[in-house]
Amino acid sequence: MAQNLRQAEILAIARAEGRVLVDELARRLGVTVQTVRRDLGELAAAGRLMRVHGGAIPPSGVANIAYAERRRLNEAAKEAIGRRAAAEVPEAAALFLGIGTTCEAVARALLARRGLMVVTNNLTVAAILAEGGGADVVVTGGTLRQADAGLVGEMAAEALRGFRPDLAIIGISAVDAAGSLLDYDLREAAVSRVALSGARRRLLVADAAKFARAAPVRVAGLGDVDALVTDMPPPAPAARVAAAAGTAVILA
Repeated sequence: MAQNLRQAEILAIARAEGRVLVDELARRLGVTVQTVRRDLGELAAAGRLMRVHGGAIPPSGVANIAYAERRRLNEAAKEAIGRRAAAEVPEAAALFLGIGTTCEAVARALLARRGLMVVTNNLTVAAILAEGGGADVVVTGGTLRQADAGLVGEMAAEALRGFRPDLAIIGISAVDAAGSLLDYDLREAAVSRVALSGARRRLLVADAAKFARAAPVRVAGLGDVDALVTDMPPPAPAARVAAAAGTAVILA
């Protein structure tokens, strides 16, 4: 395969799956590990990928990846995380379910459940749960973020201040080595903080690619959630922060 075609294929895989691994790419593309490393280096130098340990991911910045693309990133991992997080939801519980494609996977995993009360600022989550008909769904209100049907801002935050759920489940855009939970939108971050502060138990749902990304707004820290539900063990620095804070790591 010609170099330009091979690098285009690498970019397509990275966008579809959220990350690429050197050894796996070498196998899939039928080239040497050294060739893959050279391709990744060139793509990183051009700003088209960001190198991480063992491979690369799509670059981060001050703007999130487009919603349609985020839905495709690590799709299988997100569905597995959604099922595992749903297993943490008690019977007849009241819960908050936030914005993000992984939270939407949780909603799909809850479709067969009955007797739940779900408060959400995610219109996609509300629509998913409406299909099942087994949950009482409350939508917060707020400013509609048209890119992903999320409701953000002070109205959404205020709606949650009077809610004390058994469980709050939030997604996040990135987690750094210090254990900071990071996002792109100040308005969404404020709503997530209120949701966490009022809940009896707090779950973060995040696939492994989030540990290799960056975002500008700090929402909270790993110590501010009771458990992280993810698809792979977090990198050592974040794992140490979680262990020191008593935050459980639940693998899907």
